[in-house]
Amino acid sequence: MKADAKAFASFLEGAFPDAHCSLHFSNPFEALVAVMLSAQTTDEAVNRVTPSLFEAYPNAFALSHATQEEVEAHIKSLGLYHNKAKNLVALSRVLVDQFNGDVPPSFEDLVNLPGVGIKTANVVTAECFSRPSIPVDTHVARVSKRMGFASKSDEPPVIQKKLERIFPRESWIPLHHRIIAFGRATCHAKNPECETCGFAASCPYKAKASIKTGR
Repeated sequence: MKADAKAFASFLEGAFPDAHCSLHFSNPFEALVAVMLSAQTTDEAVNRVTPSLFEAYPNAFALSHATQEEVEAHIKSLGLYHNKAKNLVALSRVLVDQFNGDVPPSFEDLVNLPGVGIKTANVVTAECFSRPSIPVDTHVARVSKRMGFASKSDEPPVIQKKLERIFPRESWIPLHHRIIAFGRATCHAKNPECETCGFAASCPYKAKASIKTGR
């Protein structure tokens, strides 16, 4: 079973019209750092550590001169902080050496930076350079599978391609934020709030659950 894509997008637009990236940043460098730090942790946790980090290292030039240990002191409350600190210093040095300290707008350049994966590159290019994409985090992956837009075994790159084939290109950026908002507010990994969900009547996941429970 698959949800009607147009109806789902319309529901999301009505329910979460102002959904946006919840990470705090003011320029492409801060966006790149914040998105990298958000891997396997919450945006709220990242937002707690970035003010002091950005105050100490406001740009790639400043961060390129830091040691891994100095960066770790600012982000040690986050998961994987050793690797994240190492990658932040390394990518800052590449930005300085190859891009005059600027964050490149090219997806291809971004994914070649230390510690930058497909999702991070997609988020940065969408948020900072208006390049349409549907980055896939845990919320997008979960909701997409429940709606039948992706298979249970699909990895994020496959899910992204499927979603971008289903939905109009001009909707990709706001749709990405709305799916995340829906996943956080209602379609939780555990105990999704199906009984109060405005899309429940058209949801294939709810239909399957009702068949299993007889409700």
